[in-house]
Amino acid sequence: MSILVTGGRGAVARGLCDLLAARGIAHRIGSREREAPGAVHCDLTDPATFAGALAGVRSVFLYAEASGVDAFVKEAVAAGVEHVVLLSSSSVLSPGAADSPLSAAHLAVEEALLASPLRTTLLRPGSFASNARGWAWSMKSGRPVHLPYPGAYADPVHEADLAEAAFAVLTDPALAGRAYTLTGPQSLTFAAQIAIVGEVLGRSISCEAVSAEQWKAEVDGYIPGPYADALLEYWASTDGLPVEITPAVEHLTGHPARTFRTWVEDHADAFSA
Repeated sequence: MSILVTGGRGAVARGLCDLLAARGIAHRIGSREREAPGAVHCDLTDPATFAGALAGVRSVFLYAEASGVDAFVKEAVAAGVEHVVLLSSSSVLSPGAADSPLSAAHLAVEEALLASPLRTTLLRPGSFASNARGWAWSMKSGRPVHLPYPGAYADPVHEADLAEAAFAVLTDPALAGRAYTLTGPQSLTFAAQIAIVGEVLGRSISCEAVSAEQWKAEVDGYIPGPYADALLEYWASTDGLPVEITPAVEHLTGHPARTFRTWVEDHADAFSA
């Protein structure tokens, strides 16, 4: 059995490859970079790269890129692929998911896979703990972190747990062919997450509530307008409302989900000047 791991530069893909390598499981890394060391060229927006990447492959770990998914499915079926594990998003479960920049691509890829003969496993994480990196510049400069909704809740999940979950469903047929909503172990407000970063770093980090308009102006050029609007709408919907936590990570990995504090401890250098 050979496994193709797409998105070779992604944190989840890297963690998954480490787990596969440690257990001697045959796999190849797919990268959109033509000359990426140790990887096969697999650009999910370029169908011309699919056949070579999929040759001899029986399982695929797939990132959600909608533009070439129909061609990818066709090539995967032709290559004899039996199982695809998609890194999707829990945002596909929200009303209006097909029209939201946060979820439309993930939903389109899910639908294409589920309509195919490929056995499909859907991993639907909520909020990545790594989203906290977006606050790093303010923290390094000693400025307050500007938040339009400091009281909005999230379910930050560690990328290492996502990699272990992907490993589990790729290597245990009994777990495959289902959809899993993956969360961290706690529902935390943004303000609480920032306080945890400060505790780990051993210094006080302040946050400041700003208007949605001010926040959009500050991220202009970094976050496209429609995506920023979708984020604001989602944050408003969870302002003061804890999000549901699921046991899926523990079910798949055999251990409780790593805490947000653990993620910060693992990545403390990202917030240090």
